Amino acid sequence: MPVYEYECLKCGKNFEELQSITDKPLKICRFCGGDTRRLISQTSFSLKGSGWYKDGYSTPKPVAESKSPPPEKKPAPPDSAKKVSSKDS
Repeated sequence: MPVYEYECLKCGKNFEELQSITDKPLKICRFCGGDTRRLISQTSFSLKGSGWYKDGYSTPKPVAESKSPPPEKKPAPPDSAKKVSSKDS
């Protein structure tokens, strides 16, 4: 269950409350009985490195331009396939 942070509008105290996600936000301060508001806090974890969120779902990184052109692919000679199949028979 997540821990939610609250601030009392009357006494100014900040406190944390362990609640289910489906629970309604607290409205009454447990110290003085004043009105409260839920604060938005920084999370306790961060996603760093090469995890699933980078490798699996992001767009590919642009390739850095190099000074030399990429090597050309040479097509196989047309007779090479026939020579291989004739040796097998």
